[in-house]
Amino acid sequence: MDAREIQRVEAYFQRTFRLPEMRVMQRPKKEDSAEVYIGDEFIGVLFRDDEDGELSYSFQMAILDFDLE
Repeated sequence: MDAREIQRVEAYFQRTFRLPEMRVMQRPKKEDSAEVYIGDEFIGVLFRDDEDGELSYSFQMAILDFDLE
């Protein structure tokens, strides 16, 4: 994912979730995914899928049991 693509997805997240502190950052040595943060806290991974000429993104976030307490 290049810088422009990351900016577009980050702006989408910020608008959709109404969280201006939500950030998308490039992953070292990975070109098909990025890391997602709220402030300094890592919350998940964003994957880029360019299959059959159709571009889409998939956001994966794990919620641990102790986080629910």
